[in-house]
Amino acid sequence: MGVHFVDEAVILVRSGKGGAGCVSFRREKFVPRGGPDGGDGGRGGHVVLQSNPQLTSLFDLGHRHIYAAENGRPGGAKNCSGRNGADLLIGLPVGTQVSDRRTGDLLADLDRVDSSILVARGGAGGRGNKAFATATHQTPRECERGEDGVERELSLVLKLMADVGLVGLPNAGKSTLLSRVSAAHPRIADYPFTTLAPQLGIAVLDGERRLTFADIPGLIEGAHTGLGLGTEFLRHLERTRVLVHLLDPFERTVEDLVRDYRIIREELRLFSARLVERRVLTAIGKIDLIAEERRGALVAALSRAIGAPVLALSAVTGAGLSDLLEAAWSAVRACNSPPSE
Repeated sequence: MGVHFVDEAVILVRSGKGGAGCVSFRREKFVPRGGPDGGDGGRGGHVVLQSNPQLTSLFDLGHRHIYAAENGRPGGAKNCSGRNGADLLIGLPVGTQVSDRRTGDLLADLDRVDSSILVARGGAGGRGNKAFATATHQTPRECERGEDGVERELSLVLKLMADVGLVGLPNAGKSTLLSRVSAAHPRIADYPFTTLAPQLGIAVLDGERRLTFADIPGLIEGAHTGLGLGTEFLRHLERTRVLVHLLDPFERTVEDLVRDYRIIREELRLFSARLVERRVLTAIGKIDLIAEERRGALVAALSRAIGAPVLALSAVTGAGLSDLLEAAWSAVRACNSPPSE
């Protein structure tokens, strides 16, 4: 059984408490009035969040709620400082947004590989009695307790990072397309809503050119309001540079395809004005199901109706896939930087 895709989690993090300082006096033969030699306590461990390209889901964090760093150790005699508590490093998928659950403030957007943020600073260690010695107070018996650690409840939201996002109505053939252009193995069946979570795959065009594709589960009319878990899926498109809008021509007229096209475009617009401005490649999939003599006329009619070029492809036969990849590569290259949100 595969690991479930989880794109939201809430965790409680605690940094380590600082170690207490030590009260001690030097006691050695032939050393009268050795004086104070109590060492300082060690610092508590920090809690750090870091993006990890090997992770693709928040699944593991959904099963563990509390994450605590190690406490600092107390100081010792002979001016020995306590050991610092070990920092706790929590790995998150690239594209995770971190917010303070109490205030709602966005703390970090881990949208790059190895980006990190310190979310809970460890408490400082307390001073030992050596630190309190003065010319007029040569035998101090006071020390400090270590500072308490910091506790924060964090909200984590993952937005997938991909070059190309595949969108369309349910059963448009997006999962099959992803399986043909990459090594991904999404679940494929001949009924709608087979894909219940976004899937990632890497398409290799040649030795040096690669594109990351994201298959977004089928959207329906009203997705921007949450119908069909639409808002949970649509947010993953916010990180894509280019969209491939896939249309299913099986038993559909040109008018039907235009209506299908406009449904998805309107859902994108209603969810995010910036999202609808993404570069879009429109493609008719499953072209192998259409009589060969009708294909050219269908593509031309749809292109005229929407005012944009239309690609024709078949994930089953492989027809048109290389054209799609080249067009996607050119479109991604034309985007000099990831879209802002």
